[in-house]
This record gives sequence, C-alpha cells and structure tokens, in this order.
Amino acid sequence: MTAHRAEDPELTGWALRAGRGDPVALERFLRAAQPHVWRFVAALDSTRTADDLTQETFLRVLSALPRFRGDSSARTWVLAIARRVVADHIRAARARPRTTGTDWQAAAESVVPPERLDEQVVLDELVAALDEDRRAAFVLTQTLGLSYADAAEVCGCPVGTIRSRVARAREDLLAALAGRSSRLVG
Repeated sequence: MTAHRAEDPELTGWALRAGRGDPVALERFLRAAQPHVWRFVAALDSTRTADDLTQETFLRVLSALPRFRGDSSARTWVLAIARRVVADHIRAARARPRTTGTDWQAAAESVVPPERLDEQVVLDELVAALDEDRRAAFVLTQTLGLSYADAAEVCGCPVGTIRSRVARAREDLLAALAGRSSRLVG
C-alpha cells in the first residue's frame, strides 16, 4: 500500500463528515486534497491557470459534497471533478476568439536557455507536451500515485486503457529525452 492509498480512507472520511456539515472535517478535507488537485490541473493545462482551475474544482466539490457517498475514494472523486473542470476550461478557451496582441511576458518567460533548465523543469515541459489522455494517465499514476484502477475511474475508461496510455507516455518521454539530448550534443 502506498502512502497515497493510506491517505485515501482518512480523506474519504473527512469528505463524508464534511458532506454532513462538519466544518473541521471540511477544512481538513480541503487542505489535504488541494495539493493533489493543483498538481493535476497544472499538468493537464498549465501552472498559469492552475490556481483558477483548482478554485473552480473546489466550488464544484463543495456543491456536490453533500451527495458524496464514498463509493470511490474522495481523492478519486475530486480528481474526476478536476478533470471535468479542465476539459470545460479547454473547450471554453477554444470557443473564445483569440486576441491579436502578443503576451510579451509569457513569450519572454518561455525562452530559457537549455543549459539553465533543471531536471524538474525539463520533465514538466516534456510531460506538458504529451497527448492530453497520456498526460492525464501519467500524472495520475506516476506523479499523484493513484492506482491504475483509480486513474481509470478518474478518466472514465478501462484499466487496460490507462496501462496503455502510461506505457505510451513513458515511450514518448524517453523519445523526447533522446531527441533533446541529441540536440544538445550536436
């Protein structure tokens, strides 16, 4: 049993008590779930939108909390909501007209010499470049520590699909690392 799995019964208990109106359980639940949600939405969209998407997730969670029955772990339930929030955000962003101006600050921040990137920044870039489904499966299982079954529940697909997405994400990451290494050497 991983440390994350050991947290799930406690988190689920807090969610159930919070849904019945326990303010202490609500505070504990929100504090414990927030870092997982933030990392997940940041990986699915971006760190620039993670705070807003995390907040939107918890607004939805708070309205649904009285109906949470504990059929799955609270962490799995919250991450499924977060996934839908990100999907809604991406759909809305695609529907909005694009502005013609350039965001110079974001453009300047995105140009960082490769020799100055640490391993985490490189990994974040590579994970962000993954296909959306592969990125979600990879982050849920490899970063957040969910089981393949729980990740499948969050993503709404079979466990075998999660296994396949994670395996392909790993292959994509290795290929991207190999490509990055050859560009740095050559």
